[in-house]
Amino acid sequence: MKRTPAALWIWYRGTHFRGYQRQPEGPTVQETLEASLRKAGVPYTVMGAGRTDRGVHARMQVVSVRLPPCYTSEMLSERLPPHVPPDLGLCVARRPPDGFHAQWSAVGKEYRYRIQLGGTVSEPWRPFVMEPSAEPRLMEGTALKPERVAELLGAAVGCRDFRAFHENSSLCKPRTLESATLHELGNGLFEARLRGDGFGRYQVRYLVGSTLLTAAGVLSEELFRSALDRGTSIPGLKAPAQGLLLWEVLYPPAVDPFPAEERARAPGLPLAPPFSLPAGSDSAAAA
Repeated sequence: MKRTPAALWIWYRGTHFRGYQRQPEGPTVQETLEASLRKAGVPYTVMGAGRTDRGVHARMQVVSVRLPPCYTSEMLSERLPPHVPPDLGLCVARRPPDGFHAQWSAVGKEYRYRIQLGGTVSEPWRPFVMEPSAEPRLMEGTALKPERVAELLGAAVGCRDFRAFHENSSLCKPRTLESATLHELGNGLFEARLRGDGFGRYQVRYLVGSTLLTAAGVLSEELFRSALDRGTSIPGLKAPAQGLLLWEVLYPPAVDPFPAEERARAPGLPLAPPFSLPAGSDSAAAA
């Protein structure tokens, strides 16, 4: 009998995982999810929408998996949750439209990066936020002004080769960054939101880190803009993984398993950092 396709929307805190993809030195998200699926009666490998690196979190990671004959997505929604560890969970399991593939059908992603630009980070958020005061290179510069960070971040929007902002292991090709904005979440905590059709390895972390270096006056704006416009190599900064969150994976409406209203409310997502937003979030935007 033919196996049935399923699309899974999962979330995870990456703190204790060595990235998404299976590797000899675990634990990873993929191997942990596959072990949980076996306990739930699904002994097959999964294919994710993409990789996240060690320490990176995901509000929405999407994976494709085949289910055994007579096994439905509804059954999986009931049987999988008891077998997953505390830092990994399932929002939705659903049979997708024909032709759907978690990776190859994706047309974009949104990442969010949390930065404490003022005040003191609250303890619940400390494991999920970058504190510029802890970065030696940023301590060499001037105080970071949100308006300046937002201005420089916005300069990255457009279609370009981001070769200066990702690892050489990633293919050098034009990628479109559709938006890059900075939002105040309250108590000095800010969130950079970057949405685009694709990202090279560490691209968000290098872009955010180098933006902060430039805003602090440690890296010249001329070099920063040259890196954006011409791919000029720069002594950039890779921001730490703990502040990065894969927020959403985007698909064409014809094959998207998850409708807009469901994406907005994220059923089953923990109401705690790094997924929840502080009270009063989005009350102000610096961009």
